[in-house]
Amino acid sequence: MSFEKEDEVVLHDKHSEYDGESGTITQVMETMFGDATYTVSFEDGQETGVPEDALDAVESEE
Repeated sequence: MSFEKEDEVVLHDKHSEYDGESGTITQVMETMFGDATYTVSFEDGQETGVPEDALDAVESEE
């Protein structure tokens, strides 16, 4: 599953201080191999270079 700018996601990275937190994708960057990495903004900071497999979509409550 790929994500787009403004998508709400949950980060899963045990090495990140934001592990388990939800945030908003603010930038999508494509690597030279055609894979996407993301910049995710959280309430108190951001994480850059996040691979797609470290993110899950936030389920909307509609």
